[in-house]
Amino acid sequence: MNIALLLQMAADTQGDRIGLVCDGREWSYSSLLNAAHGAADLVNEYECEYVTLLDESSEAAFIGLFAAALAGVPYVPLNYRLADEDLGALLDRVENSLVIGDIGRTKRISTRKQSLLLARIEFVNEAVLRGSNKQVEDSEAEVAALIFTSGTTAAPKAALLKHSNLLGYILGSVEFMSADEQDAILVCVPPYHIAGISALLSSCYAMRRIVMLPAFDPKTWLDLVAQENVSNAFVVPTMLSRIIEAIESGHSYNLSSLRALAYGGGKMPLELIKKALVLFPSVNFTNAYGLTETSSTVALLTPDDHRAAISSEDPKVSARLASVGKALPSVEIEIRDDEGNKLPPGERGEIYIRGEQVSGTYKEKSSLTADGWFPTRDAGYMDEEGYLFLDGRADDVIVRGGENLSPGEIEDVLLTHDAIADAAVIAIPSAEWGEAPAAAIVIKAGAEEPSVEDVCAFVKHRLRSSRVPEQVIMVSELPYNDMGKLLRRVVKTYF
Repeated sequence: MNIALLLQMAADTQGDRIGLVCDGREWSYSSLLNAAHGAADLVNEYECEYVTLLDESSEAAFIGLFAAALAGVPYVPLNYRLADEDLGALLDRVENSLVIGDIGRTKRISTRKQSLLLARIEFVNEAVLRGSNKQVEDSEAEVAALIFTSGTTAAPKAALLKHSNLLGYILGSVEFMSADEQDAILVCVPPYHIAGISALLSSCYAMRRIVMLPAFDPKTWLDLVAQENVSNAFVVPTMLSRIIEAIESGHSYNLSSLRALAYGGGKMPLELIKKALVLFPSVNFTNAYGLTETSSTVALLTPDDHRAAISSEDPKVSARLASVGKALPSVEIEIRDDEGNKLPPGERGEIYIRGEQVSGTYKEKSSLTADGWFPTRDAGYMDEEGYLFLDGRADDVIVRGGENLSPGEIEDVLLTHDAIADAAVIAIPSAEWGEAPAAAIVIKAGAEEPSVEDVCAFVKHRLRSSRVPEQVIMVSELPYNDMGKLLRRVVKTYF
């Protein structure tokens, strides 16, 4: 099968239904399919080997994704926020592309030959001009998308997502035409992230109207929810924080249409989600955990889970608000030790995932085990009921005197301090212990700065002494990428 069949089904079923809105322009599902066919003709004419997007979210991202599928070549959305040197290196890894977006920058930083360069409006206009109402033909092409990983701990790898992987996720988690005609999803995550791609595919299959926000701004986000009667949205934790800040600063808003808000992409601070649940009591919150290599979501903390955790007096149940929920029915999740042995509930280790939607394969190599399990390099544990708790990256574990310490465990304690707004814990060399924890903390606005001794005593009172940071520094802010993931490699440069 080919992911373009999702768009074909939508166009065949209700072609006149509005499928996408961007900058005030509305597109029906039929017009989107016709434009995708037109763009695919362009790809084939110029013998492009990739469709590469170097741009913000727009109708070009939607058309480019499906055009690549129709043409039988991989879709490659690039992070336009990268420095020239880093972005140029990625462009050079996908030569002979149709590059859409910032063509001036592409010419300046790429050393390899590209087949065709088109600015966003040129690409869209040409796709519409060439558009046709041909039927989708199943392609023998395996790879639907090539997505470069964020590279928070190392150089980006080129993850290969097959049509079967993406369809495995969509068909296993979304019901066809399940959205009412008035339902709309606000898409504000970057197009180069798997969450952006999965939002387009799942919304197309559900036939939900997609409202594009090219560049996230909290006030614009609030305005669009009201203007477009948005019913669904996905945000990363930093976005939710800024939305709440805008509301608290007095920006007018009307979220009466918003029924469901999913979040993910990075660790959600416990106090932030508690505040959101109180501020938006009629909204159904969902925490979605997934990776590029798993074609998006593999575990969900459902709205019912949120309500149960926030209202329960049982500490085991209330603790689940900090989890990412349970595995989807279509995937399996295990926690394993360094030797690959499955661990019992409560034991921390590396998260392994298996299922039809799991790729685990890169252009450079495959990371899958012989029996199809993907070692995520994420660390965590499961409770007795199967709720998954994340502990950061397995590479981030601090080995102090032979004992493995979780940075996330220490960070969670630090964040309960009345004066601490944010915290990051990393490993530093220790003459006595080999490694020891060190903490970089951000002080809340208006709060009195605690002493280093006070911070250490606070941690020692709640955890064992081995968890007490050997060094504590105060910083104005911590480094995060666009999806809200903490960049620990940058934090390490502070010490």
